[in-house]
Formats: sequence, structure tokens, C-alpha cells
Amino acid sequence: MQIVTAMRSFVFEYPKTVAVVTLTGLGLYGIKKWMTGRVCNSKARLDGKTVLITGGNTGIGKETAVDLARRGARVILACRDMDRANKAAEEVRTRSGNDTVIVRKLDLGSLQSVRQLAEDVLASEERLDVLINNAGVMHCPKWQTEDGFEMQFGVNHLGHFLLTNCLLDLLKKSSPSRIVNVSSIAHKRGQIHFDDINLDKDYNHWKSYQQSKLANVLFSRELAKRLQGTAVTTYSLHPGLILTEIARHFWPALPLWKRVILRPFVGFLKSPAEGAQTTIYCAVEESLQKQSGLYYSNCAPETAAPQGLDDEAAKKLWDLSASMVGLTSSTRH
Repeated sequence: MQIVTAMRSFVFEYPKTVAVVTLTGLGLYGIKKWMTGRVCNSKARLDGKTVLITGGNTGIGKETAVDLARRGARVILACRDMDRANKAAEEVRTRSGNDTVIVRKLDLGSLQSVRQLAEDVLASEERLDVLINNAGVMHCPKWQTEDGFEMQFGVNHLGHFLLTNCLLDLLKKSSPSRIVNVSSIAHKRGQIHFDDINLDKDYNHWKSYQQSKLANVLFSRELAKRLQGTAVTTYSLHPGLILTEIARHFWPALPLWKRVILRPFVGFLKSPAEGAQTTIYCAVEESLQKQSGLYYSNCAPETAAPQGLDDEAAKKLWDLSASMVGLTSSTRH
């Protein structure tokens, strides 16, 4: 009773303070709700269907795997670290109640590994209904892949470009099927440096990441054109601002003063489960079955940046990528 009386007294004595605190609280709540974004409300089932997710052992990839496994899908986690992948698969099985979750080895920084995974999938799987190109690296130093490509472009784009092409026949056989490419809002500040694709002349981790995410958008757009009439559809998306392991190179690289300024805002970032919603939406939403090549954010279509709508650049990037990964004319689709 004394506490209630004290609260009433405070409210009457300091009404402006109460108003400021209340408005601040409501404002922060509103920001958090806005950052969290929409959820995928589709009740679609995936019984009898097979889904392959790259990098499904952590972050939004793992949360996507849990959701799709709950819908009845056979889920393949294609990951580089097999120990972590096996632990993640067990977690996905437990949380989803679905035992048909398996693990396959994939290092997107190795074209040989990509081809080996594709061979394994083609030999062991009768169908592939959804391919989710989710794995990626972000803001890493000037590293190279096994094949000598700049790491972010090599992993985020080239590895997935090759994997998708190698699995296209199975996707067509299983149609209607979908290809979901996890891009980023970072594509809006990106450009494809055709004259220095590996950024050997002027490397910057931001510029590299932005280029790779723009490549995801252009790849989806060009692929949609090439798959017209096949009932295989493609989607690229921005998952939102999320604090996951992909940012492990980003945070330490910031100056101390920037980390101090940004630290209070970390709590407003999406959780991995919230960040997975647009990926899930593109994988299962029934109304998207007739759409292809578009860009999505917050579980809704959104206009990509002008450079992400450049059909000439998309075709040029496709031809360059095919040359870089060694796709011959006979293997291009």
C-alpha cells in the first residue's frame, strides 16, 4: 500500500518527468517493434519436400531450418564445419520434432567442395524443392578463396552461383521449386567492379561486401529470366539488421569510439528467428509462386536499388561468373 501511495505522489508531483519517461518508453518500444519487422504468416506445409540450406548451422540459417523442418520438410544443412553442423542438426531435430534433418559438407570457398556437394545431392536425393543460398562472410580482411578469388565475392556469390547451376536440373525435375538468395540492404550502395572484380587494386571490406550482395540481387534477376517456363522461381532478400556470427569481423574492426556509440543500439537488432522471417516467406508463401526475380524485405516485395535492376549488368555478371567458376557452354542453363 505504501508503494502505491508513493507512486501516486510521484505522479502528481512530477507529471512532466512521468510524461517524458512514458513517451520515451513508448518510443523505444515502437523502434523495437519496427526493427523486429513482420513475420511469415503462411501455414504452408512442406511434407514430402526437400530443402537445402547453406550455412544452416547458425544464425538465421538455423532458424530457417527449424521452421521448415516443423513444416515437414526434409532439410539438408550444407556447412563447412561438420562438428558444429552435426550439433545444429540435432538441435533442429529436437526443436522441430522432425528427424529428417541431415548434414552435408560444403565449403563455398572451394569450387571443388561445391561440385562435390552437388554430386552427392544429385546421387542421394530424388528431389530438391527449395534451395536457400544463405551462407556468407562479412567485412573480412583481404582474404582469398582456395581458387584465388576475393573471399566475400567468392563465398557470397561465386560459390552459390556454381552450386545453383549444378543443382538446376534437379530443381527443374522437382518443380514447382524455389531458389532463395539471402542478400542485404547493403546492395543499395554496391556496384560490380568488372574491371577489378577481386578488388586487387583497391580493397575495402565494405566495398567488397556491398559488391557481393549486389551480385546476389543481379544473379536472382538474371536467373529468373533464364528459368522462364520451368516453374523454378527465384527470390533475393534483405533479412534485416541482425547480430549474428556473420558480423564477427565487423565489430572488432570498428574504432573504440564507434563501438561505444553503437553499443546501446545493439538491443534493437533483430534476433536470428526474427531475421529468418523473410527467408521463410520467400521459401513458402503461396502467393509468390507466380513471381520470380524480385527483391524482398520485411516479408514483402521491395524495389531493389537501380543498379540491382540493371539487366545488362546482370547478364554481364552471369557471363563473368560462369567463366570464373569454369561453367562451359554445355553446362550453362
